[in-house]
Amino acid sequence: MLQEIVGYHLDEENHWVAELACGHNQHVRHDPPWQDRLWVMSEEGRSKNLGIKLDCKKCN
Repeated sequence: MLQEIVGYHLDEENHWVAELACGHNQHVRHDPPWQDRLWVMSEEGRSKNLGIKLDCKKCN
């Protein structure tokens, strides 16, 4: 189920986690070549992506 990103926080290993509208969390790592999410590396990139929808694995 697609859910909007409403915020972010760092986990205990300093990886970015998206906070979703449904209340669940999802890692949004930049981990090439598997995950290309360079936008998570800057405050500006994260801000620009607030509101985008991710597929929430827990809601599915």
